[in-house]
Amino acid sequence: MKNDPTKKGPLTGVKVLDLASVIMGPVACQHLADMGADVIKVEAPEGDLMRSVGPRKSADMGAVFITCNRNKRSVVLDLKQPDARDVLYRLVAGADVLIHSVRTAPAKKLGLDYDQLAAINPRLVYCHVKGYSDAGAYAGQPAFDDTMQAESGLAMLQSVVAGEPRYVPSSIIDKICAINAAYAVVLALFERMQSGQGQEIELPMFETITAFNLTEHLWGEAFQPALGTMGYDSVRRGVRKPYPTKDGYLAFLPYSDIHWHKFFRLVDKPELVVDPRFATFPARMKNYDAVFGFVRDTLKDRTTAEWVAMFSDQDIPMAAVNEIEDMLEHPHLKSVDFWQSIEHPTEGMLRMASNPIGLMRTPPSIRRLAPRLGEHTREVLQEFNFGAGEVDQLLTQGTVRQWAGVAPASSEDAGAEKSAEVQGA
Repeated sequence: MKNDPTKKGPLTGVKVLDLASVIMGPVACQHLADMGADVIKVEAPEGDLMRSVGPRKSADMGAVFITCNRNKRSVVLDLKQPDARDVLYRLVAGADVLIHSVRTAPAKKLGLDYDQLAAINPRLVYCHVKGYSDAGAYAGQPAFDDTMQAESGLAMLQSVVAGEPRYVPSSIIDKICAINAAYAVVLALFERMQSGQGQEIELPMFETITAFNLTEHLWGEAFQPALGTMGYDSVRRGVRKPYPTKDGYLAFLPYSDIHWHKFFRLVDKPELVVDPRFATFPARMKNYDAVFGFVRDTLKDRTTAEWVAMFSDQDIPMAAVNEIEDMLEHPHLKSVDFWQSIEHPTEGMLRMASNPIGLMRTPPSIRRLAPRLGEHTREVLQEFNFGAGEVDQLLTQGTVRQWAGVAPASSEDAGAEKSAEVQGA
């Protein structure tokens, strides 16, 4: 995963307007940017909300923003100003893709609806990420990761082990939907090569996570009439969790008969190979509690490292249960250069996770780190054929704003704030 910004990604030459905020839309655009697309993040004067979330050296450069917005340039455009819509439409005329997360009714008021933008640029691929499809009963309702975990049944699934509904401690729905949005955009770009036309993409969070979650959990309801209740049995069992070892925890998954028989012999229980309760997959499913009770009692006798060594030698699926902090020094991640250390012009050395998709001839890369608020306003507008005088006038009016290029003051406090200076405010 060696980072080589000199190599062109597969989306080189594609211009993307990122009008989204928080996590889902920005991560979708970052996926496209990693693959070579020229992503222009169009922000309101206050900037993306994530700019102020997490440890930071500068007020507009929070940790979450930094990890969701690399390979982008930033333009500040105040859509409430009289001339702002004309500026936006000139950007749209020269873009290939636009992604936004404004709800449908407000988007139309801002002039961001598909019909208006397609009239300006019929080749535009327009991706609208939202909570619920506009065709449904819940159209227009607000949606966030937690509300979608609740609505989709995902939070209730956690009650199997937690005893009550719980949110997965990750913005899992935002990130799943982001991948789907990027995928949909690439599909539409491919189709445009054949038809010459852009199209509207609707990416609803609720429908996306429901399809994702019920792939295995539809279970008996996959048939009509149903052949049982919903919920993949082995996944929903309360015993499905990491096993305690002498000094930690281990994920242990001997799926095949061969794996199980190797395990029984390793722990000096060869008689279980022919035990009618344990010998075959159907028998183990029927005697689930007895089987996994035996595993739990057995794994307590050795350390995690001892079990890892024994099972690795026998090619039995398992993994040590790590803390997230362990990922920074994980031997496999280090061996593939997963972590990249790159100097930011104002924020110092930053740690970035490599894009894991291995396109060997046209690889993803990190070409630039997350932008300061309005850092590229003048540069981008001039690329879109705005004259220098026009840009000066727009800055004076406050329609657009340009970062003044003032570096942050040093601070021992990772969360210390220093207001970013913006011209045209």
